[in-house]
Amino acid sequence: MAADKPDTFKPGKATDYPSVQVTGKVRIAAVKYESDAETKPVFGKTNPNEYGILPVLLLMENQSGETVMADRMYVSYQTPDRMQIEPMPARDLYSVQSPKRPGTGVSYPSPIPLPKKKNPLSKVEFETRAWAAKTIMPGETAHGFLYFNVRHRRNAILYITGLREGSKELFYVEVPIDLPGGPSERP
Repeated sequence: MAADKPDTFKPGKATDYPSVQVTGKVRIAAVKYESDAETKPVFGKTNPNEYGILPVLLLMENQSGETVMADRMYVSYQTPDRMQIEPMPARDLYSVQSPKRPGTGVSYPSPIPLPKKKNPLSKVEFETRAWAAKTIMPGETAHGFLYFNVRHRRNAILYITGLREGSKELFYVEVPIDLPGGPSERP
C-alpha cells in the first residue's frame, strides 16, 4: 500500500530544465513525463501513458514587476505535422478507457460478484497536481500538469497563447518538450 504512494513532488525552477523559453521577463518550461521512472515519483504506480494520457509539467516564473495573467491562457500539444491537441481536465481523466487486454475467448460465470476495480486515473494526485494558476505575481513561480490524450511524438511542442503581463499581451510561446535532460536526467 505504501509503495503506491507517490513521493512529495517538488519541481525545480524553470531554468533547471533544458526546454525553457523566455518571453519578456517570463520563463516557461515544459517537461513530458513518459517513462515509469519519470511518473512513479509523481503519480505512484499509475503511469498515465499506459492509458494514452501524456502528462506535461508546465512551469512559469515571473521575473517582471507586473502580474502575469494566465486566466485566458490557451495551451495545446502540437505535433511536428502541426496537429493540435488540447489538454484534458484532470477531473475527466477517469472517463478514459483503459487498454483492452486480450481475452481467452472463454468466459466463465462467477458465482460470487466481484467488486469493480477503481479506475487508476481517478487518483487524487492527478487533480491536485494539475495546472490551476490564474495569476502569477511578480517574483513568483507556478507549476502544474497538463494532461493530453495522445502518445508523445518526437519534436512536439507546447504552444501557449493568451498570457498577459500587466496590460500587455505576451506573444505566443512554443516550448519544445522532448529535449534531453528530462526529469529522470536532472541532477
